[in-house]
Amino acid sequence: MNYLQDPRVFFAAERTLLAWNRTVLGLMGFGFIVERFGLFLHVVLGRQTEPFHRGFSLWLGVALILLGTVLAVMSTLQYRRLVKDLSPQEIPPGYWVNMGVVTNLTLAVLGLMLAVYAALSY
Repeated sequence: MNYLQDPRVFFAAERTLLAWNRTVLGLMGFGFIVERFGLFLHVVLGRQTEPFHRGFSLWLGVALILLGTVLAVMSTLQYRRLVKDLSPQEIPPGYWVNMGVVTNLTLAVLGLMLAVYAALSY
């Protein structure tokens, strides 16, 4: 690990965690859009009399949402491992190092809820 005793090392790790956070949000948002695209096509093509089959867009969308959830958890674990190895001089006094962790884990829980909602709603 880095023994520079420089807080910039910690802030770089936190920026990396937040970059993963943005990636997670993008994947989950895109997954939700893909999941709803089947419904959009059904309405646009005017197939109100036919039964609505969700098919490929449902499973691809749910897979993207779950991928975002897994990445949120993995990036949080990686960040926590790195912060644990930093010296006290590399973390500014009084700085709450768990803000990004709480954000990512909240996104993971919301992602699971969104995946379940998408898979079960018709």
